[in-house]
This record gives sequence, structure tokens and C-alpha cells, in this order.
Amino acid sequence: MAEFEAKGGELYINGKKVLRAWESFTGWYWFGVEEVEPFLWFGYVQGLEDEWGYFDERELNSLAPQVWEIKKADLVHSGRRSR
Repeated sequence: MAEFEAKGGELYINGKKVLRAWESFTGWYWFGVEEVEPFLWFGYVQGLEDEWGYFDERELNSLAPQVWEIKKADLVHSGRRSR
């Protein structure tokens, strides 16, 4: 289980600052906390299972308009949160 925290207008997951994020019509989320190399991100993915892993920004962008980047101002409110 990941801990989401909003601090100073920024989103953190388990203490790691989210740099960029994407959302889909299917309810999946990709939160990039580290750009490992151009277009390759390490981060938290909320899909069928919630897990840390790697994902390719180019692949996400190729799925537009079903997948889109979340605006920075909206990051603190994004993702599925357990109550």
C-alpha cells in the first residue's frame, strides 16, 4: 500500500516526489518519480495491481487520447486513494 501525501502543492508517494503523471479513461494512473533515461520512468502505477515499476512515456503518449498527462496543478488530487 502506498502513502500519498500532498505537501506545498506537490504530490509525494512514500516520500518520493511525483515529477509527472498520466491518467487513462480506464482508471489507470502512472506516477513518475524518477526519469531513468529519456522517456523511461520509474514510478508508481495504479492499474489492475498497484505497484512500483518502470514505464515508457512514449508508449503512454501513443495511447492518446485515451491516456493523457495530468496537469501539475492537479497532481495533488490525482490517483486512487484508500480511505
